[in-house]
Parts: sequence; structure tokens; C-alpha cells
Amino acid sequence: QVQLVESGGGLVQPGGSLRLACAASGSIFRFDASGWYRQAPGKQRELVATITSGGATNYADSVKGRFTISRDNAKNTVYLQMNSLKPEDTAPYYCTVYQVRSGLPTSRHWGQGTQVTVSS
Repeated sequence: QVQLVESGGGLVQPGGSLRLACAASGSIFRFDASGWYRQAPGKQRELVATITSGGATNYADSVKGRFTISRDNAKNTVYLQMNSLKPEDTAPYYCTVYQVRSGLPTSRHWGQGTQVTVSS
């Protein structure tokens, strides 16, 4: 079992930046992929960005060019650098790690979430 703890959320003005971190209690290297999701009030949870153990990344169209996901296997930590933030980025952000079997995520673990609020 692995526990994930997110940090780095907060209140920021439009156009500002935040860096989220997700620290795992165990090794994340054994997982095939890591990622960040968000769920705005009244909406479904949506993928923000993922990164595989090989370093391949994937982003939602809404954040491409503004957000960057990275992982530090030595520190068992996944990061999300968020630049040029917009009010529509406001949501709790959740970290996840998982295996991939037959092309589908499995053995998924979630963090408790960290709130990001973009407002003037």
C-alpha cells in the first residue's frame, strides 16, 4: 500500500503560478504511471496530466503549454508546475499512481487532494 500526500495548493491571482507536489510513502518507480486530476464543483473528475515511468507525458488540451508534470523517483515525488493560471483552473487537484494492464489503469492509489483557487 502506498500513501500519497499533496501539497502546494493555494490562492493565486489570474496569470500566476503554483507548483504542486505529491509525496509518496513508498517507491513510485514500481508504478507504470503517475498523474494529476481535478474536479471542479458540479463537474466530473478530469485528467490534467500524466507521466509514465519512462517519462512520456500527456496533458489535457486545456492545460497544454501552461502546465508541466514531472517526477523525481529518488524523492518518490510527482510535481505539477502550473503557469498562466486561469479562474477555470480552480478545483481540488488529486495525485494518483497506478499500474497499466491491457492498456487500462489498475491498482490505482489517490491522494486526499489540494485546493487550487485562481481569483483576483
